[in-house]
Amino acid sequence: MLDVPLDRRQLAERNRRLTDYQHRLKWSETVRRQLLIAFSALPAPRLEKPIANTFLIIRPDHLGDNLLTTPSVTALADAMPDARLIGLTGDWAAPVLAAYPQIERVLTLPFPGFTRAPKGSIWQPYAMALQWAQRVRTLRAEVALIMRPDHWWGALLAYLAGIPVRVGYDLPDVAPFLTRPLPFARGHVVRQCLRLVEAWTGVVPDHDVRYAFPQDADDHAAIRSMLDSRGLTSAMPFFVIHAGAGTPIKRWDAAQWAFVADQLADRLGARAIFTGSDSEQAQITDVLAHMAHPGVSLAGDTNVGQLAALYAQAQIVLGSDSGPLHLAVASGAPTVHLYGPADPDEFGPWGDPRRQITLTSNIGCQPCRILDWPGDDPRNHPCIHDITPRRVVDAALRAVKYR
Repeated sequence: MLDVPLDRRQLAERNRRLTDYQHRLKWSETVRRQLLIAFSALPAPRLEKPIANTFLIIRPDHLGDNLLTTPSVTALADAMPDARLIGLTGDWAAPVLAAYPQIERVLTLPFPGFTRAPKGSIWQPYAMALQWAQRVRTLRAEVALIMRPDHWWGALLAYLAGIPVRVGYDLPDVAPFLTRPLPFARGHVVRQCLRLVEAWTGVVPDHDVRYAFPQDADDHAAIRSMLDSRGLTSAMPFFVIHAGAGTPIKRWDAAQWAFVADQLADRLGARAIFTGSDSEQAQITDVLAHMAHPGVSLAGDTNVGQLAALYAQAQIVLGSDSGPLHLAVASGAPTVHLYGPADPDEFGPWGDPRRQITLTSNIGCQPCRILDWPGDDPRNHPCIHDITPRRVVDAALRAVKYR
């Protein structure tokens, strides 16, 4: 905690120094890099008789990043109708990829660094790579696409599995295991992923990018039943707030969300519906307790497809930077996204900025790209709380005009 309050310029400078320190190359990462380089110098395993045009799409991340990968999947399927596309992700994101008919199979594994389980020994990731490589070999993939730019473990897995063509970005820990390393440049995640498939698709202009989550009639019927059971008839308009986020530093206060919900209920003549996981129900209950208008919680009651159906029917969807907000965009809803430490130029919503509005702080240390600051006073990182409820309401009223 700071003993003497700093002004915003001083605070931003302090946080920039801390950010530089956090992003430094640690000694353990230096050792790992040298080991990976040495390991990659060994003869590469060979895969006998890969199946032509079989692509393994490796994406270890959670819901939002997997969604932002899907335009490259649909572009690849359009360019190569006979290609066999296989998704490899965590069970936390498998329903996203499984919803796309272009993907023949979706396999899951507990990617090191992405599970909620405690970390194992320093050797566990390497032992896992050897173990899972044997299973991946049975797919007989011809091409591996390492969709996360810095995912050295996915590149190592593809290498050990003997996949002959391995495409990714030339970052130091990843490039030694690639056969087609591409120069890395920051840009939107959708563009980063599309660049990896351009050898097969050609350049896909922005206006031809397809970013849409497949809708299912059964999911829409299930949502209709849920809403009816809570007294919301089909004639009653609603908007959705997803108040949760992956880390505390990305979350807004309950009273702020309550203000926005009440204002929009008045201005739109609509009911507020809140989405989230079971673990986020307490946060939603807190928001509801601050509201003057009644609201409805569907936390923990929807799967990914049903959530997409709900968002598709909403007047607008609002929330902090999170995977469900990306799902709302892919479902066709206008949205308002609150961004704190993440960079919206890279991880923001894909689409018309008049319909998909991002709000950020103007503090000089944003975006730091550090999603958690354990041990530091949260007041030293005010980026998400700099966004005022009035700005959110005004942005929502602008975006909803493009419903």
